[in-house]
Amino acid sequence: MSVEQRADAGDGFLRGDAQTSPMIRCNGLGMRFPAPDGGGEFVALEEIDLSIERNEFVTLLGPSGCGKSTLLSLIAGFIEQTSGELLVDGARIDGPSPERGVVFQEFALFPWLRVSDNIRYGLRERRVPRARQDEIIDEMLRLTGLEHVVDHYPAQLSGGLKQRVALARVLANDPKLLLLDEPFGALDEQRRMFLQEELLGIWERRKKTAVFVTHSIEEAVVLGDRVVVLSAGPGRVQEIVRIDLPRPRDRTSDEFNAVRRQVKEILF
Repeated sequence: MSVEQRADAGDGFLRGDAQTSPMIRCNGLGMRFPAPDGGGEFVALEEIDLSIERNEFVTLLGPSGCGKSTLLSLIAGFIEQTSGELLVDGARIDGPSPERGVVFQEFALFPWLRVSDNIRYGLRERRVPRARQDEIIDEMLRLTGLEHVVDHYPAQLSGGLKQRVALARVLANDPKLLLLDEPFGALDEQRRMFLQEELLGIWERRKKTAVFVTHSIEEAVVLGDRVVVLSAGPGRVQEIVRIDLPRPRDRTSDEFNAVRRQVKEILF
């Protein structure tokens, strides 16, 4: 395990094995909002230099208010940066796109639709032929282990199952990029650990570029190829930690806990 020191800000590329065309590249990225009291501006992000490679799983970690979710919203195209450059797959972002799938903590399911129709929603909006929709839904149900609740409504599901439906709906659109904003934050520890392993299994089979926001050091180390540690607001890239532990990762091992302690020292 090694830590990429960020004292010189750098260009964000992985030293030694950087690809020439990363999936995400931020150059001097900044985001300012009007202050709530109307006086001046609130600086959420400042001078973010970061590159994320194709098929990489990166976790964003930092204290509340450091701009993790703001950075994810910028990548998703929900908001536009106020300074710097942000490229996804080599192009500037022009609003949201099904190629950038987002999974939220709140599930965001349609309560009046059954599981299958929640998954179908994006496909229908994109006018995918019905027969192909059915094929994709069957694949997503198998991938996420939801075959037994296909006809259930969201109110009949546990929190963990709801989050699986939300993930299946995003994956059904076959996005290039998977953005996850604390998707397991509202779940108990047992369900959270189970879904972490499920998510990694899906990611390894589908090989998407994934960016995962979390407050949990353990979650960041369990999931990430790299952990991007953001400083307290205004958010800056404080350090990037590469996790060289094989998957599945043993949370009880000396090696895992050494990495966790090192990340904790950076964060605090």
